Amino acid sequence: MMAAPLKAISKDYTRYLQAFQLFLERSSEHQCMREFIQKSLPEILSSIGNGKDTINVLGVGSGTGEMDLDMLHQLRLKHPDAKVDNEVVEPSGDMLHRYKELVSKTPDLDHITFRFNKMTSSEFEENWKQSNTDKKMDFIHLIQMLYYVKDPEATIEFFRSLLNKDGKLLIIVGAGDSGWALLDMYHEQLCDNDLSQCITTDHIREFLDARGIPYSKYKLPTELDITECFTPGDEQGELLLDFITEVEDFSKNVSPELRAGVVQLLKQPECSREENGRIMLDTSLEAIILGA
Repeated sequence: MMAAPLKAISKDYTRYLQAFQLFLERSSEHQCMREFIQKSLPEILSSIGNGKDTINVLGVGSGTGEMDLDMLHQLRLKHPDAKVDNEVVEPSGDMLHRYKELVSKTPDLDHITFRFNKMTSSEFEENWKQSNTDKKMDFIHLIQMLYYVKDPEATIEFFRSLLNKDGKLLIIVGAGDSGWALLDMYHEQLCDNDLSQCITTDHIREFLDARGIPYSKYKLPTELDITECFTPGDEQGELLLDFITEVEDFSKNVSPELRAGVVQLLKQPECSREENGRIMLDTSLEAIILGA
């Protein structure tokens, strides 16, 4: 008898949101992204727009908008006289609602026109092609979303095709040499059926190199406190295991052998380090910048 297919935690929005909130509390990811946005991104943004009156921006998988507004603030500093047309693509109605609430509470956004699209990346691509528009984008960002598309390479090619000649495409996903990425050894058991893609920047750079597409890259070192993952039955530990493996109720739905293998791997020095009695998983990201 074949085992029932594993269910992606993203299919249970309530549990996914709980896990994601816990991840943010335990992770340095958002802090590290903000440092990248404040220190490295401004130079990239200074090269776009080319004196245009309106700069076109597209965010795909923008979530609740915090990172979007940080990037738009840096764009304003580099192009203080330009208006901004900001297209937002996000499939979660709850996330979009929270994005809109954030916009309503944030001052000095009068120069930005927000266009909210409640749809997936592939739905946006289909709608865009059907519209036959010749609109081009000056800045597109795909942050932590390529895991959720069927064909990451085709997705990159599509969004790159939307760029103006001096436009930039920002991609952020997990680094290929992170501890988290080592879970790829369980790819066939975990990334199955409707689960998301096990994709890292190694895969993306291999694709870009094969096509001779130039890019620049930036390492974003981040860590996640996974100490409770090693206490069986701990509520927060189980929630983090669900998030790390992207499997709903991971411990209940996989074999004891698979659970033991994953937990043992997470504790290996290639994956994590111990500090003051806490176990910190290397969840480093990498940013890749492409031109048109």
